[in-house]
Amino acid sequence: MNSKPRGMYFEDFEIGMKITTPARTITEADIVNFAGLSGDFNALHTDAEFAKQTMFGKRIAHGLLVLSIASGLAARQGFIEGTTLAFRGLEWRFSAPVFIGDTIHMEAEVTELKPVPRLGGGQVLLKATVLNQDGTAVHKGEWNLLMKSKNA
Repeated sequence: MNSKPRGMYFEDFEIGMKITTPARTITEADIVNFAGLSGDFNALHTDAEFAKQTMFGKRIAHGLLVLSIASGLAARQGFIEGTTLAFRGLEWRFSAPVFIGDTIHMEAEVTELKPVPRLGGGQVLLKATVLNQDGTAVHKGEWNLLMKSKNA
């Protein structure tokens, strides 16, 4: 069975278009599982007593965990599902800590479009911002996606 992809094609994007993902709460299990998967058992993430003595006052989520969850939220929203040819790169800043119990979502804005017919689609640059439940930007940067063309 050949079903139509849920994601957006290159031609569906417009400069200035804004996309908001669903939200998700960061849990203790997320941090423990990410530490195990990545091997990053830094005390700032895994040791409550150590973290109390830091500028944050408690454990924080791994920055790369939050970035990974943002990618998952984009997939869950659907605009990249089945039509992304490649995630070509990103520039990313960790702007504020994310704590256990914080609820995050991502807002993205299309800033540049460049057809790349030889690759079957086009480059889409997104200004991406991850916000917590208070509206604080905790991560931000740019994603570079190669999206499939409708005619490919």
